[in-house]
Amino acid sequence: MGWRTVLEEVIRDRRSDLVGYASLYAPDRAGAEDLVQDALVRVFARTRSLRTVPAAEQYVRRAIRTAFLDRARKDRTWRANEHLLVHPVAADGPERSVPAVLDVRAALTRLSPRERACVILRFYDDLTVAEIAAEIGVGTGSVKRYLSDGTAKLRSALPADVDTSDHDDRGTGVVVTISQTAARRAG
Repeated sequence: MGWRTVLEEVIRDRRSDLVGYASLYAPDRAGAEDLVQDALVRVFARTRSLRTVPAAEQYVRRAIRTAFLDRARKDRTWRANEHLLVHPVAADGPERSVPAVLDVRAALTRLSPRERACVILRFYDDLTVAEIAAEIGVGTGSVKRYLSDGTAKLRSALPADVDTSDHDDRGTGVVVTISQTAARRAG
């Protein structure tokens, strides 16, 4: 199967799943679609030996994570220097004045980019700490710290009616419940 056929099948058959996955990283659907588009361009702009749809989808998922972390770094740099270039607008738009419903995606946006990536990789992609460390290029100790900080922030950000009684052997039952909710909403 050629790369063009694989690309067409990924877009036709897996696009909605990829957008759902990207929405865990992005604050809104448009941002998720942008991440998927960027990832598809990154993956298929070069000739690669992606002969199957599952292999291509995994590669695109990795590119989504990379694109998200790249954007977060660029945004952080921009925000640090923005005051030197422009004056902030005095009033926010109406979308900021409308109270948002607190859900998993909103709670995920409160996490730092690395915390969010670690939480998603651990509890949505079900990777081990070592696999996460290899995936994002940090040490296992850093991953554990990001997971600890991220889960603590999620617990404080989510409503009290989230089931916290069903802890697994790692004491992370809350986040497992959160990831299942995220998967249903993202799909």
